[in-house]
Amino acid sequence: MSVKLQQIDECRWRIPREGAMRTDGLIFASRDMIGALEKEQALDQVRNVATLPGIVGPSIAMPDIHWGYGFPIGGVAAFDMDEGVVSPGGVGYDINCGVRLLRTELEVQEVRPRIERLANELYHNVPSGVGSHRKDLKLSVAEERKVLTDGAGWAVAHGFGREEDLDHIEEQGALRGADPLVVSERALERGRNQLGTLGSGNHFLEIDVVEEIHNPQAAQVLGLFPGQITVSIHTGSRGFGYQVCDDHLKMMLRAAGKYGIDLPDKQLCCAPLGSPEGKQYLSAMACAANFAFANRQLITSWVRESFEQVLGRAQSELRMSLIYDVCHNIAKIEEHAFGGRKRKLCVHRKGATRAYPPGHADTPALYRSVGQPVLIPGDMGRYSYVLVGTQGAFDETFGSSCHGAGRVLSRHAAKKLVRGQNVEAQLESQGIVIRAASRATVAEEIPEAYKDVTEVVGVVERAGIGKIVARLKPLAVIKG
Repeated sequence: MSVKLQQIDECRWRIPREGAMRTDGLIFASRDMIGALEKEQALDQVRNVATLPGIVGPSIAMPDIHWGYGFPIGGVAAFDMDEGVVSPGGVGYDINCGVRLLRTELEVQEVRPRIERLANELYHNVPSGVGSHRKDLKLSVAEERKVLTDGAGWAVAHGFGREEDLDHIEEQGALRGADPLVVSERALERGRNQLGTLGSGNHFLEIDVVEEIHNPQAAQVLGLFPGQITVSIHTGSRGFGYQVCDDHLKMMLRAAGKYGIDLPDKQLCCAPLGSPEGKQYLSAMACAANFAFANRQLITSWVRESFEQVLGRAQSELRMSLIYDVCHNIAKIEEHAFGGRKRKLCVHRKGATRAYPPGHADTPALYRSVGQPVLIPGDMGRYSYVLVGTQGAFDETFGSSCHGAGRVLSRHAAKKLVRGQNVEAQLESQGIVIRAASRATVAEEIPEAYKDVTEVVGVVERAGIGKIVARLKPLAVIKG
């Protein structure tokens, strides 16, 4: 059945409720983006999510939407705590894949002559690639379980960072409700040697320069200025989170049958939020989310050390402070106003970012005058953006925005497109240094594999679900 689309305005499109759908679909996209989307299955996935029990409000897709497992990537859906469900497909395999942004007091002219040395040092200090692990970080089973409950706080307590870092991480770097006892031995085994590693695929560590300020007031609050050096870290829960997802997909498929949930796609397998299966998944998911928070915190510590070593300046002088750290793949219990009353909902964000407004209690105090920082990485050859959340996002999308540019080419298609080309040399001719564990990864992650992030964040801003603060340009990129 083809997807029916109705244009609401220049940035919004509706999939009207029909058949088994319990609500409408709502897509944020430009006309050009919709034209490309109509040729793929992501819109079918928006419609399928709208059939799940207890969904509140529309099944939402952000402008970086593309096909994913069960839910589309870029999908947002909220569920009633009494009648709704939780679905691993609405979180994804890489639980709490997320991004954090560090600011420095360094200016581009100080760093550019040392950019290759910095890239080499970061590549040496932060393990990357498939199956990467740190030989000098050995966790006992008991210590790993502490990571799963304490998240970034575990890393700070062990000397990897500062207490103030925790104030600038979503949920202060630890999701409540984590229970290591519901995690499989296989997941623990896979995660034990991967803490503090970047991984592969679209994960990266990037040195950027603030190229353009769009909102001077917000930029000042966030501590951003033109020509400034920043560092982005994009990674998640590695093999640990993958295994948690895989373990619970099997359980959720059985649960869907047990509770009589009719699935249009088995990848949407789910369980009622109040069921034993639903509660167990949320506890295991929180463990994986906390693993990811700790992972990014350790990498942050090694980034600070790398800058200190190459620039010969103390970390206190470099003032490498954390702007913010956001989750991309998560399901969280939050309070939102809907239907004229406040209610607790389970908000799934699959390849989507929380975007809370100015004044909200969960927006860090330092940023409460302008809104929660929203970090939108692009591709390794163009730009990334810093935005802030808005009241419009809180009212319309359960406080959510996009999480990146969104793929337009599969990994296979990307590699085929650049066969015989030297992608690294092309990027270095543009002043972008690349270090990667595999040339195949670089080929899969070419800029042409992604939408232009400038167009994506343009839709976000015009729709009022985010406000652009600054544009960043890559100088050095570390890939898995």
